[in-house]
Amino acid sequence: MKVIIHGGFFSESSTNQETKKAKQDALASIVEKAYQYLKTHSALQTVVYTVALLEDNELFNAGIGSQIQSDGKVRLSASLMDGKTQKFSGVINLEDVKNPIEVAEKLLSYDDRVLSGEGALTFARDNGFEYFNPITAQRQAEYQEKLNQQERKGTVGCVALDADGNLAAATSTGGKGFEIPCRVSDSATVAGNFANVFAGISCTGVGEDIVSGALAAKIVTRVTDCFTLQAACDKSFSELKSFDGFAGVIGISAKGEIYHCDSHPYMVWASFDGSLQVFN
Repeated sequence: MKVIIHGGFFSESSTNQETKKAKQDALASIVEKAYQYLKTHSALQTVVYTVALLEDNELFNAGIGSQIQSDGKVRLSASLMDGKTQKFSGVINLEDVKNPIEVAEKLLSYDDRVLSGEGALTFARDNGFEYFNPITAQRQAEYQEKLNQQERKGTVGCVALDADGNLAAATSTGGKGFEIPCRVSDSATVAGNFANVFAGISCTGVGEDIVSGALAAKIVTRVTDCFTLQAACDKSFSELKSFDGFAGVIGISAKGEIYHCDSHPYMVWASFDGSLQVFN
């Protein structure tokens, strides 16, 4: 059993030691909870549980920590993929919901498994997800001062390998801040979140770059074609260099390989397979 999570990229991690430590401590706590949960649950259940914990922590750019778009609204995107069934589900630009990953999970049993905007919100309300305003005082202050225009933030994600050898991946984001309303990132696409029976990948970084590189699906395809997880990641990242792609990934293979890499420094991640690793 293995689990790895990421908390996106943090520009302040290199300078603000207090903030950096808070995020490291939060990831360490969450990944250990995830591993304990994984002992009695499937990989799919675990990635939803874990990403919901990340969405509930305002240190991260997902759920209640999400950044505000240029029209003053928060719109959330999230997805998950079950490596065993090869089913993908997601929500795009969902407003006024606390945990978009849980809405995405609910969609997994439907034929129409990716919803956006008003349709996603109607589905959420019809399935008992109540109104929730995710804007925090800090994000509102940042919005008013337009500080986020100078920052590159990421998403949150989780990949898990359960005791039965099944893989799953889940990713959630609050966007990049001050984007055009309803901009679509990678997080609710197979470019940003993908799993099959061979590997699972969750991405973070600049969504447009990740989509341009078809990153998560490409890495998993290469593992399927007998690359090691590290070799698949490294080759895929080498291909981002032609357009200076800004991305980071976490992944686990069915063989138990666990790996992370990024094209720029300060992706924050943590893993647990009986022992804890945390990296900034």
